[in-house]
Amino acid sequence: MSSRDNIETKYKWNLSDIYKNWNEWDNDLKLLTELIKEIPTFENNITTDSKNFIKLLKLEEKISRLMDKLYLYPYMLRDLNSKDVTAAEKMQTIEHIYAEYSVSSSWITPKILEIPKEIMDKWIEENKELHNHKFNLNELYRLKQHVLDKDKEKLLSYFSQYMGSINEVYDELSISDIKWNEVELSTGEKFKVSNAIYSKILESYKNQEDRKKAFEAHYNSYFINKNTYAAIYRGQILRDIANMKAKNYNSTLEKALEPDNIPTNVYINLINSAKENSQPLKKYLKLRKKYLNISEYHYYDNQIKIVDYKRTFTYEEAKEIVLNSVKPLGKDYYNNLKTAISEGWLDVFETPNKRSGAYSLNIYDVHPYMLLNFNGTLDSVFTLAHELGHTLHSMYSTKNQPYSTHDYTIFVAEVASTFNEKLLLDYMLNTTTDKNERIALIEEAIGNIVGTYYLQSLFANYEYEAYKLVENGTPITSETLDNIMSKLFKEYFGDELIIDDLQKIVWARIPHFFNSPYYVYQYATSFSASSKLYDKIFNSSESEKEKYQENYLELLKSGGNDFPINQLKKAGVNLEDKENFKSVALEMEKLIILLEKELNK
Repeated sequence: MSSRDNIETKYKWNLSDIYKNWNEWDNDLKLLTELIKEIPTFENNITTDSKNFIKLLKLEEKISRLMDKLYLYPYMLRDLNSKDVTAAEKMQTIEHIYAEYSVSSSWITPKILEIPKEIMDKWIEENKELHNHKFNLNELYRLKQHVLDKDKEKLLSYFSQYMGSINEVYDELSISDIKWNEVELSTGEKFKVSNAIYSKILESYKNQEDRKKAFEAHYNSYFINKNTYAAIYRGQILRDIANMKAKNYNSTLEKALEPDNIPTNVYINLINSAKENSQPLKKYLKLRKKYLNISEYHYYDNQIKIVDYKRTFTYEEAKEIVLNSVKPLGKDYYNNLKTAISEGWLDVFETPNKRSGAYSLNIYDVHPYMLLNFNGTLDSVFTLAHELGHTLHSMYSTKNQPYSTHDYTIFVAEVASTFNEKLLLDYMLNTTTDKNERIALIEEAIGNIVGTYYLQSLFANYEYEAYKLVENGTPITSETLDNIMSKLFKEYFGDELIIDDLQKIVWARIPHFFNSPYYVYQYATSFSASSKLYDKIFNSSESEKEKYQENYLELLKSGGNDFPINQLKKAGVNLEDKENFKSVALEMEKLIILLEKELNK
């Protein structure tokens, strides 16, 4: 792990595109506080005057765009260094101001809903300034039953900052205060098994005992605080249940899905279908066990390649490969991706106290930023393609949508990322002349199905069951959560997988469970959608191919201007149809047959 000072500037974020220094940030903070003071002045004059209503919406947008920058600047600095004290203090400052803003603006939605729907429709028709807000305004009326009166909304807003502190506790425990254990491997190498190092050992070290040592060292870093993690998670669920009841929802699942108008049966169909069609997963483990020549198959054996594939990629090589892989989507997509991999948009390598994993986030008035922890493996090349999919989605939506509808929902967020992975796979399969690389790539494709579809469905199943227990008044402990996870791994993976005691605590090391409840199922639904769209584009006649490709790019351009289920239907896939999920299992079956064929050549 290199010191941040030793990494070339071109591989690091250029955050001066947001603010050149803290003085600029402070100046915008002052402007924000002045703008927020104007909000209460509109409280008694928007229900009868469309002009004042328009002024309020413009003020809200100005505040929101300013707050995006003010919040994300210290947030990103903390992700680069969790021990950055100044960034931590600034984060607390903007969070405090946001909490105050929530209180001072809590009257807005209840007040808007005092305006009869037919009057609002007339205002939208008569005022061009409201045309871009039509979808969001209609949404307020659709969700009216979940909006409380002014005083109750104000009361809830007092708790907003407190409610978010649970997530901060998890981040501190799992990033700032976590102690990585050191292991000595059979090669004589010694490592502190951080997230990135753990992933690399699992992907690169053929000796199963080395993988076991890394697994035990890594998971023990979480196990030592398992009761604290469980307490944090229980507190989070109780918070979400309180919000669910306060907002008149029947369940936390309904509350999570209803804002995007996603039927709960989509979620239930997904987890049921994944379990019912898990035979290919069990078949794959049996195949891997045979060709890896191991007597027992453990969770830490999932990432090692069957063949001796040791190719490492420089970041520059990875960029070029990913860039070439997207050419089938046309010049515009290619040129946009070329812009996205220019200097300053990506923070590439792991450094001390840097956040683990990878993400892409967008600032409407600046540009997207991507965080990576690139380690040279094939998986890290696919991660680059994945995050660039998010970034291209953001670039298209920002260019084609006003601020009010630019932000696409989480439900469609993973379509572009997994689509990019499929482009990369096909490109590398078509260009490689190395049999071992071909086998490794097929494994990568199957691994994507395992990780993005089956595992995320399993994790979604875990969230559903954990939340249900607490909703029904059942106490939960770390043992309760371990037992749910153990049961689900048995159901999905079958008898081929040996479930180690430490593996059960996997729930503690997945940030999405703590920071984004009911998020992970969307990896699986998006994967199913992107598979269907990819098939339509590249396995159709030439005349239809162009139409489906245009539909796909229109999906990326549409931002959040419609319900995500409708956006996907327009692009050509209906996720309310359970058959879409079964098709993923069929795709995996075909890949397993192809893999066996390559292995037996």
